[in-house]
Amino acid sequence: MTSPSLHPAVGPARRTVMAAAGAAGLAAALTACGSDDDSSGTADTGSGSGGSAQDGADTTGGSALARTADIPEGGGKIFKDQGVVVTQPSAGTYKAFSSKCTHQGCAVGSVANGVIVCPCHNSEFSVTDGSVKKGPATQPLPAAKITVSGDEITLA
Repeated sequence: MTSPSLHPAVGPARRTVMAAAGAAGLAAALTACGSDDDSSGTADTGSGSGGSAQDGADTTGGSALARTADIPEGGGKIFKDQGVVVTQPSAGTYKAFSSKCTHQGCAVGSVANGVIVCPCHNSEFSVTDGSVKKGPATQPLPAAKITVSGDEITLA
C-alpha cells in the first residue's frame, strides 16, 4: 500500500510572497506620504508699498514670479513649477508658502475666499499665515521667501 507523497511546493512559500508584497506596499505608501520638510522658518513677505533703495536691481538672484497686479486681494496664485503659492491677504501685503499640502504632499489646487485649498482631501489653509483652517492637514504650509520690488514679485 502506498500513500500519496507530500512533496514540498516548488517556488517561494505563500508566507514569503505575502511578506514581500506587504513590504513593497509599505515602501510605496511611505514614499507617497513622505515629507520634504523644509522647516527653515524663512521670512515670507515683502510689501508693495515700500520698495528698496535698489528698485529694479535684483540682488537676491531669485526669479521673477509675477506682477503684484496678478495676485488678487484675498486670494492668490499657484506657481506649480516653482512649488510656491503667493497670496495677497490684504491690499499691498504679499505672502508666499509651499504649494505642497502638509497632509499627504499633494499640490494645492486653488486659492479663493481667503483660503488655499488642497484638492486631494480638501484641507484648507489661511492665505494670511498658511495655518490650517480645515483638516485633515494638521501642520501649516511652510513659508517661502519672496521679495516685492515695485510691482514685481520675486522668489528669493
